[in-house]
Amino acid sequence: MSIVHFAGASGDRAKRDAQVAAGQQLPGVHAPGKPKFDWKNWLLDNIVTLIFWVFIILGFVLAEGVTINWFLTELCNRIYRNAFLVLALIIPVVAGLGLNFGIVVGAMAGQLAVVFVRYHDIGGFGGFMLCMALALPIAIICGWLTGTLYNKTRGQEMIASLIVGYFGNGVYMFIVLFLIGAVIPVQAGHPMLLPGDVGLRMTVDMGTIKYALEDLVKVPFAPFMVVCGALFFLYLIWNQFFRKLKPGQERMNKLKFIVYAALSLAVAVIFLVADITDSALTMVRKVPLGTVAVIVLLAVFTKWIMTTKLGQDFRSCGQNQHIAESNGINVDRTRIVATIISTVLAAWGMIIYLQNIGTLNVYTAHTQIGFFAVAAVLVGGASVSKATVSQALMGTILFQSMFILSPEIGQAVFGQAILGEYFRTFMVYGVIGLALGLYVWKANKQSKLRLDDPEDPMDKTVAEVVSGK
Repeated sequence: MSIVHFAGASGDRAKRDAQVAAGQQLPGVHAPGKPKFDWKNWLLDNIVTLIFWVFIILGFVLAEGVTINWFLTELCNRIYRNAFLVLALIIPVVAGLGLNFGIVVGAMAGQLAVVFVRYHDIGGFGGFMLCMALALPIAIICGWLTGTLYNKTRGQEMIASLIVGYFGNGVYMFIVLFLIGAVIPVQAGHPMLLPGDVGLRMTVDMGTIKYALEDLVKVPFAPFMVVCGALFFLYLIWNQFFRKLKPGQERMNKLKFIVYAALSLAVAVIFLVADITDSALTMVRKVPLGTVAVIVLLAVFTKWIMTTKLGQDFRSCGQNQHIAESNGINVDRTRIVATIISTVLAAWGMIIYLQNIGTLNVYTAHTQIGFFAVAAVLVGGASVSKATVSQALMGTILFQSMFILSPEIGQAVFGQAILGEYFRTFMVYGVIGLALGLYVWKANKQSKLRLDDPEDPMDKTVAEVVSGK
């Protein structure tokens, strides 16, 4: 009798699976309606971003003497300098490696390339491109070694990436402080060397590599923003009404579309009027199209690679490594490739950063790169397991706005700008701690919900049959 019941249960399951595969609704099962908007979960997911928005608004209210053109000039300069580095974090997050603090290794690879080029006094745009070329093989080797370590420390990648950063810093210090001049032959009395011709000086001037990328082509800020606002509006119209959707894709939410369209039109109109009336907004520094083009290319590359087979492998590894491996994906190789890409992008991002700064602080320039980039992407709404291009760019804007306004708020509230500098450090580590704490709390909550879920009725029937009930 139990065998008959078991066979019946199996037949029912097969029938139900066939109905689901055919898109039919099961008897007695109602189609799920559209989920209601949950304010509580939304606040938890965006608490870090909201804190920064509140801070920035309060900054404009409290700080005195902060003009919009000065603020936009400082903000844009910091975006050009840091956006590439923040975007380098996205692929490791998607591939399930978490927040890759190990990009500091890539930053050091970029600095070694800059040291070589400056030692041979190669400047200009050619020197900049040579830095990028020399950093590539160094970053690939470092990325391969780092990715191999991540595979050995599966599940603890973020801790491993922190240790990799500290270990890499030790190796880097050994090279630039002891090997150069003692083991690596150099020209005696070279201006980059310390007295005694062993080790590098604290600061190395970038020479004509400074602004090598940014000085290629520059356009006024106001017309640039008019064009950006208009193009984004046209893109929204095309995406909402004319783009052919692939299976599984949906149109943008109507409210979201209206908000984005209104904002893009507002930006275009405001800067158009500013350009016509020659207002203070026209005093914002010119836009370096070379740097902007590189950042846009990286954003497009990141989105494009996610549509490829490699990108789908990244997503599969990030969602469930066991299922990915059972589907024929070489998980270890995929994770190493993701780490190599991130390390190479970090090396190039560091070179872009240094050409914007104009000087290389040999022993300290790279030390906080990992923390600042991670904090920025978290501020944009990303998490340990999810990150997008829009979140990285939004996080860069908000995080750098906090950096600009902190000293001004410290001066306005406490009469000491130095307090704002301390507040910056507090915000960096506080954001990382809060975001990681919320991620762990939500993961534990979801695990508890899964444990409390009622047993599948079909599984319960099979269990009863097997037990003879």
